[in-house]
Amino acid sequence: MTEIKSQILSQVIQQRSQISHKGNYGHILLIGGSVNYGGAIIMATEGAINAGSGLICVATHSLNLAALHARDPEAMFLDWRDRHLSSWITKVDVIVCGPGLGTDDFAKHLLKTVCTAVTAKQTLVLDASALDLIGNDPSLLQKTTADRVILTPHQMEWQRLSRIRIPFQSDSANQNALNQLLPNGNGILVLKSHRTHLYDQHQHVLINPLGNPGMATGGTGDTLSGIIGSFCGQFGNSLQSVAAAVYLHSMAADLIFKTDYVVRPTKLSACLPKLMKENENQEIGKNDSDRT
Repeated sequence: MTEIKSQILSQVIQQRSQISHKGNYGHILLIGGSVNYGGAIIMATEGAINAGSGLICVATHSLNLAALHARDPEAMFLDWRDRHLSSWITKVDVIVCGPGLGTDDFAKHLLKTVCTAVTAKQTLVLDASALDLIGNDPSLLQKTTADRVILTPHQMEWQRLSRIRIPFQSDSANQNALNQLLPNGNGILVLKSHRTHLYDQHQHVLINPLGNPGMATGGTGDTLSGIIGSFCGQFGNSLQSVAAAVYLHSMAADLIFKTDYVVRPTKLSACLPKLMKENENQEIGKNDSDRT
C-alpha cells in the first residue's frame, strides 16, 4: 500500500498552453438527477466545472433544468429521455453516471443504455445509484467496452456491489472483487471511507492520507465523481490522475475544515480552481509547442 503524496498534483495538473481552446480540456457527460435527487447531479457538475472540464453536458430530469442553469450556466442540458442520448454518449470523452440517478426501471434503462453505447475510446465513471443497480444485476457492467471503468462507492455501496461486508473489506478481498466485476482488467476502484483507498487491476493500492469528519455530508461523493471525470478528461484516465482528483478533493475539504464545522460540497468545489493553479506543473506549460 502506498500513501498518496502532495506531489501527485503537480505531476498530473498541467499548466495550460496559451494556444488552447475548450476542446483541449475534456468533453464530459454527466447522467443522473431524478425528481427527488437533482442536487446530486448538480453538485457533480459543479465538481467537474471547477476542476477544469472544457465542455460539460448534463443529462437529467427536465425538472432540474432551471436549477442547473441558475447555478451552473456553463453546463449544457439534455433531457435524459431524449431519443438522441445514445448518440450524445458516443461523442464525449468521459461519462459520469449515477449521482441521483435512482434505482427504478427507467434508471436501469438509462444505465443499460450507457453501458451499451460507451466505446473503447471512452472513460466511464460509475457512482451512487449506478452501483446499486449493478449490485442487483452485475451483467450491466459486463456489457461495457469502455477503455477505463472507474467505480466510486462508499463502503456500504461496495458491500452491496461486491458482497463483501464492511469489516472484511481487506485490500486482497477488494482487489479480487474488482477483478471479478471487471474481468477485462480495465477497472479502478475508489473505495470512499475516512481514508479512501484506490485499487487498479495491477495490484496497485493507494491510500489517501487527507480527509476529515466535516466531509460526512450529502453530496461530498457526488462532487468527487465530477472531479474524477474532469481529471480523466483533461489528464488521462490513469490511476495517477484518479488519485490526484481524490487528493485534491480532500485537500480542499481540509482547508475548509480548519474554520468550518461542516464542509459543504459546493464550497469545496469553489476552492478547486485556486488550488489547481497553486499546484500546477509550470514546467509543462512553458513550451506551448508541446501541447499543440
